[in-house]
Amino acid sequence: MKILFVCMGNICRSPTAEGVFRDYVGRHAPDLDVELDSAGTHDYHVGRPPDPRTVAAAARRGIDLTPLRARQVTAADFERFDLILAMDRLNHLTLLDRSPRQFHARIRTLLEFAADGDPADVPDPYYGDAAGFDAVLDLVETAAPGLLAELRTRSRAR
Repeated sequence: MKILFVCMGNICRSPTAEGVFRDYVGRHAPDLDVELDSAGTHDYHVGRPPDPRTVAAAARRGIDLTPLRARQVTAADFERFDLILAMDRLNHLTLLDRSPRQFHARIRTLLEFAADGDPADVPDPYYGDAAGFDAVLDLVETAAPGLLAELRTRSRAR
C-alpha cells in the first residue's frame, strides 16, 4: 500500500501526518508493507524541511520529521499512490481537479478515517501559534487507527 498525505505547502500538516502514521504503523503493524510520503498542492516550499514549529511539536511526541523535505504533488502521484489523503476540503478539491477521473476514488480526506468519520478539515496552523501545531497532531492521531484498519482490510483483499 502506498499513501500520500497532502496539504498546501507540505511543511506543516502533511509531513505531520506522514510522521505520525509512520510511527503508528511501526508500533502497531510493523509487518505491514506500506510506503508513505507527503506533498503539497503548491510549490511554495519545495526542498525545504518542515516548519520548525511542526518539527518541535512532533519531537515532543517522539516523532522525528527532520529528514522530510517538501515537494509538490506530481501527475505521476495519482497513478502511483493507492490513497491520496488531503488535509482539508480545499486541497481535496484541488487534487480532484488536477487528477484524471479514473483516480478520483483514491483521493479522500484524512479525517474520514477518524472515529467519527467526519471529513472535516485539519486546520492549517501556519499563521497561528504553537498550540495549533499540537492540535494538528491530535487530529492526525485520531485518524491513525481508522487508516490502519483500512490498510489491513485492503491488504487482506489483495
